[in-house]
Amino acid sequence: MISRIDTLRLSDFRSYAEADLATAGASVFLFGPNGAGKTNLLEAASLLAPGRGLRNASLAEIGRREPGAAEGRPWAVFAKLQTAEGEVDIGAGAESPAASRRTVRIQGAAAPVARLAEFARPIWLTPAHDRLFAEPASERRRFFDRLVFAANPAHGADAAVYEQALRERGRVLADGGGDPGWLTALEARMAASGARLALARAHTAAALTDEIDRRGEGPFPRAAIRLTGDWEALAAEGLGEEEIAARLAQALAASRARDAEAGRSLTGPHRTDLEVRHAALGRPARECSSGEQKALVLNLVLAQAARLAREIGAPNPILLLDEVAAHLDSSRRAALFDEIWSLSLQAFLTGTDETLFQALEGRALGVHVETSRLTPIV
Repeated sequence: MISRIDTLRLSDFRSYAEADLATAGASVFLFGPNGAGKTNLLEAASLLAPGRGLRNASLAEIGRREPGAAEGRPWAVFAKLQTAEGEVDIGAGAESPAASRRTVRIQGAAAPVARLAEFARPIWLTPAHDRLFAEPASERRRFFDRLVFAANPAHGADAAVYEQALRERGRVLADGGGDPGWLTALEARMAASGARLALARAHTAAALTDEIDRRGEGPFPRAAIRLTGDWEALAAEGLGEEEIAARLAQALAASRARDAEAGRSLTGPHRTDLEVRHAALGRPARECSSGEQKALVLNLVLAQAARLAREIGAPNPILLLDEVAAHLDSSRRAALFDEIWSLSLQAFLTGTDETLFQALEGRALGVHVETSRLTPIV
């Protein structure tokens, strides 16, 4: 299903008092000096989907802060989206600096945050992903879960339920164990949501592997991926949700004393890691050059985008690629732009130098960004 941002409007968002970007549904490259406000625009687009956006920021961090002010202002993001069913107006924001939940409006009516996934499912890469293979497992898991979410928006809700129950179980164990019945209830909640997490991850890993193999060799090296989690392994073996949940509940109950001593839960899908290898070289991604690592991550993102672009009924992913040209040579930059164009996807890209985007001439809107001012290039 077509999903493109036609208009993006910001109010008191980060460095912007006001901003209005009209794209006509085209891809956009934003260029200008560091600190000009380019990434803020990508973050605004990322908040048109459920979750905390590409910076994983709290609502209080996002509002524009006046000089000397102790807290930020209420903020809002508005977008007009092109979809197969016509134009859809979406608004999201925080009505006060102390707001605990994002306010969402769809076609002017209040709506739950989860409904955003019906219209926009952005996939993003930021400079932080340049260190993905050197970071802790949690960062790779978060990256992979974003790919899963683009195909399966329920994955985000399952992750939230699991994480909340995980934290509550940890507090109960730290306090001496409390009511065994309450622990059993928390573990049942973890087991049910954890089984769904494992199944969704295993399905995505298999589908991505098929897509990467289908695409074959190209400008971006083939990534061989593997999920290290025991529960994803059970899902890959064909076990169903009920069986995985039952085994996970048993494992959690058996691990209470060990987890209490360790101060953390030692089993569950929150322990899963994503292993990536350069298929042609047979080398772990962490041992590859920075340029090859960047290309491997792009291989995963493009494979997922290509797979979803062929699906019927779900919104096409919108790509948010922050400083994507870093570590890519001119041929790979051109290949990236060609792929975005051939898949008919909308992308928002940033870079410091307009010349990085020469291969996008005539295929994307160029916008110069400086001190949070937007100047389209004619």
